[in-house]
Amino acid sequence: MFLENTVNHEEQFGWIEVICGSMFSGKTEELIRRLKRAKFAKQNVEIFKPAIDTRYDEEMVVSHDSNEIRSTPVPSAANIRILADGCDVVGIDEAQFFDDEIVSVCNDLANRGVRVIVAGLDMDFKGNPFGPMPNLMATAEYVTKVHAVCTRTGNLAQFSYRKAINEDLVFLGENEEYEPLSRAAYYKAMLDQKVKKLDVQEPQELKSKPTEENA
Repeated sequence: MFLENTVNHEEQFGWIEVICGSMFSGKTEELIRRLKRAKFAKQNVEIFKPAIDTRYDEEMVVSHDSNEIRSTPVPSAANIRILADGCDVVGIDEAQFFDDEIVSVCNDLANRGVRVIVAGLDMDFKGNPFGPMPNLMATAEYVTKVHAVCTRTGNLAQFSYRKAINEDLVFLGENEEYEPLSRAAYYKAMLDQKVKKLDVQEPQELKSKPTEENA
């Protein structure tokens, strides 16, 4: 269970919270919940998201269950360092899409006394650690891993399986393009995908021996 840190006014350092998991696991929903609690407590809160994420809205951070909170889209992590001046709490959604500087930005803010809450995919569609997320998780005080429900087995899902035929690492999509799968279901799906890609070639026909006329 995640327990929010108590504020010690004698210690002027903040902290980093990372919320990670697969698609459809409730990462953004949990991020919004924590940020709204901070707003209710009259804290100065700013929320940022990558400018490329326009799936639901250009400015709002929106969860899959249509919960939302206003944010500032930024093209790079460096913009957050400037725009977050004077904040008590900073929220960052879809952190995996930011450049590696997001790690130093979050640590700089925490060192200035800011509570930083980051949400993002911990693995890409190939099952590999996604962008800056591993380093964010390593330097964070709190890491919360949330899970979706596997659409094929009903078990806990931690993999984001891409149904669409696209090999780009960054490919925005929803349930038409992705589905959450458990380890077993993901392994089977990836195996089936590899089998379909196999190029089965027919054996070449044996060349006939040259005839006397062609000799």
